[in-house]
Amino acid sequence: MNSIFIKKLSILGTRGIPANHGGFETFAERLALYLAQRGWEITVYCQGNVGQAETIVDTWQGVQRITIPVSRSSALGTIEFDCASIRDVVRRQPPLVLTLGYNTAIFCTYLRWRGITNLINMDGLEWRRDKWRLHERVWLWLNERIACWTGNHLIADHPAIATHLATRVKRHKITTIPYGADAVGEPDRSSLEALELDDTVYGLVIARPEPENSVLEIVTAFSRRPRGAKLVVLGKYDTDTHNYHREVLAAASEEVIFPGAIYNKTLLCALRRHAQFYVHGHRVGGTNPSLVEALGAKNAIIAHDNVFNRWVAGPDARFFATESDCDMHISALLADPATARAMSSASKQRFEGAFRWEGVLAQYEALLDRHLVGAERHSPTQLMPAPSAAQHALSSDTCPPAASRNSSTAQHRGMAELETEVD
Repeated sequence: MNSIFIKKLSILGTRGIPANHGGFETFAERLALYLAQRGWEITVYCQGNVGQAETIVDTWQGVQRITIPVSRSSALGTIEFDCASIRDVVRRQPPLVLTLGYNTAIFCTYLRWRGITNLINMDGLEWRRDKWRLHERVWLWLNERIACWTGNHLIADHPAIATHLATRVKRHKITTIPYGADAVGEPDRSSLEALELDDTVYGLVIARPEPENSVLEIVTAFSRRPRGAKLVVLGKYDTDTHNYHREVLAAASEEVIFPGAIYNKTLLCALRRHAQFYVHGHRVGGTNPSLVEALGAKNAIIAHDNVFNRWVAGPDARFFATESDCDMHISALLADPATARAMSSASKQRFEGAFRWEGVLAQYEALLDRHLVGAERHSPTQLMPAPSAAQHALSSDTCPPAASRNSSTAQHRGMAELETEVD
């Protein structure tokens, strides 16, 4: 009897699907659904709730989910989940694993030891972020190194990330595939009435309020002079515990509005599409999801001047290195709607050429397909019984103890969560 081989993939490294947190979760959902529709058998590991009695295996839109309980909701719970996921993967022995992020790459050494092919999306240069203390940066730097060694193949979401990784491994071990997004259509402006923006010219900022995202510089630049327009700054601000949040709010003129974190997708699409310009201040990272989404919304882009943003936004965007630069570009686009429209068209072309989900996901499938060559392929026929749990039982000390990692660094995945659908 001829057997039909099924392409199998397990996805690790996110909180799970459906996406409720950040860029990696959104990507995991899109990739899983795309591959499932194309005949792949996909498993996504999901982090369960504290108090969940046992591991739950179910199916969501044709994708198998394995939801693993944790004993705590803190960063240590994330470590516990990552370790348990690795142990479960080894028991099930899929031919191929895709790990999103490297913050617990030390656990991936077990996959390498057990001969499971593991592709790792290396995300951005997390250890360079200003927010981390020295020991946290050391941890992230070490795990980046471990991921480079233990991953069978590395995925960079930006050419500059690939260039950086090439200082760690041979270039042939790296493939560059950017993040993707959906094009924003022409949403009705009526949804903006709640924010009193339905007939207002405005610019938009979507970013967590952190120094590395240049939010203070952007707000200060906009507030230098009366604009006759608004700057809408989305994000969650906590003035009780964050000095930086207080600084941003104090620097804002009356024309800057802070609606908070907005999760309503209809409203977000309308906010993006009808903005006169989008200001992107991120200084660290690769292909940033919020910038890609701004291109998909056909926004005129004003971005911080660095190698990451220049490649993503393209040559027709405007770039700033100082508050004065930012002020100049804002003034120019508010005074010249025709230029803003031309930049909008350029953003659309850049998006269509590089960042549509269809193209991005097709590149992932081609890469995954190549790495299935020579790997075990699983037959859907049930002629061979599955190995028993006892045959593949792992001792409780398979992975390093959670206490071996500083609890705050485990929140790297949390860093990628969206306040308002940002990375």
